[in-house]
Amino acid sequence: MGKHATAHIVWDWNGTLFHDTEAVIAATNAAFEEIGLEPITLETYRTLYCVPVPKFYERLMGRLPTEDEWLLMDGAFHRHYAYRAGDCRLTDGAEGLLAGWQGAGRSQSILSMYEHERLVPLVRDFGITDRFLRVDGRTGPSGGSKAEYMVRHLSTLDGVAPERTVVIGDAADDAVAALHAGARAVLYTGGSHSRAGLEGAGVPVVDTLAEAVREAERIAEAA
Repeated sequence: MGKHATAHIVWDWNGTLFHDTEAVIAATNAAFEEIGLEPITLETYRTLYCVPVPKFYERLMGRLPTEDEWLLMDGAFHRHYAYRAGDCRLTDGAEGLLAGWQGAGRSQSILSMYEHERLVPLVRDFGITDRFLRVDGRTGPSGGSKAEYMVRHLSTLDGVAPERTVVIGDAADDAVAALHAGARAVLYTGGSHSRAGLEGAGVPVVDTLAEAVREAERIAEAA
């Protein structure tokens, strides 16, 4: 396929296109409260966050949560997040960037670890579903990596070559998933990780989505 395939972006949703950082922190602290942990700040979250999520909790607790603790915290997180997500909006400039990429004849899709049944109507409510070839969310247990999901996602997209695909996300796991699927990645500092944490992934790191799109275009066209 190579040069005959269109340049493609796989967008992450939470913390990338969808600016939900405040909701994530609030839901995380609600989950911690369930087992008596102290609340954390955004800075601490960005410094320590990782996947699988139980490892993130281990960094905070000094041990892995028990199965009962994990189920309790995971349930609390998703309840509180769903309650707050309705107040969140798209990241500044996202709508224009999506329209511009599509208008240039390039393709894009969403792959998120947010629950599929919640993701699809949320994207639809913003009126942007038609910008994407496909919108995929998590269908299995929460807390894991995006890598296998990325392989399946790209395999469903006709005319999209992994080598001309760039994943734009806010977490180091987005870069891991891209590499696993034969794609490239650009990481955005506006979400779940600190810049230092993202730079350890060995891919370009940017501070705005506009920069991310410019970098994605450069990478895809050079492939």
